[in-house]
Amino acid sequence: MLVEVVPYNPQWKKAFEAESGQIAKALATNLVVVHHIGSTAIPHIYAKPIIDFLIEVKDINLVTEQTPAMAALGYEAMGEYGLVGRRYFRKEAPAGIRTHNVHIYEICSPEIERHLAFRDYMIAHPEEAEQYSQLKQELAQKYPEDIEGYMDGKDEFVKRIERKAIQWQKLKSSLKT
Repeated sequence: MLVEVVPYNPQWKKAFEAESGQIAKALATNLVVVHHIGSTAIPHIYAKPIIDFLIEVKDINLVTEQTPAMAALGYEAMGEYGLVGRRYFRKEAPAGIRTHNVHIYEICSPEIERHLAFRDYMIAHPEEAEQYSQLKQELAQKYPEDIEGYMDGKDEFVKRIERKAIQWQKLKSSLKT
């Protein structure tokens, strides 16, 4: 898989919104909320041009029954794909280039908090978002055809920021009460 990171594109938000409506129809009454996550949700940073969705549903087991509706939108069902409690779908353009990732969790999954905390922290801390952007660019140059090398290169940074983001989120929540 070619590893390509590109400058932030404001059209990503519009692409997320348009696709969200289609996914909402496919998941019907099981849907709770659709979130835009991943680097395309963080303004001004470089990203792989793949829109990531985090979807909360009422019942994760019903997602299997909704797979044909997702397939009709062009999504390939990947099951849990390495993460217990998740349902993962991916979509590619006709040229075989990935365009969308959908991560579905049942409400109250701790994975939801982790993803949203990371996104919100990066948006609120542009200096660290810029560090992440720089790292992604360097790794894409170092591993242009090695997605595993690219992902491994980001791992330590992402885990460090996730820990900070979860603490930051908890602090914000405690200040509201």
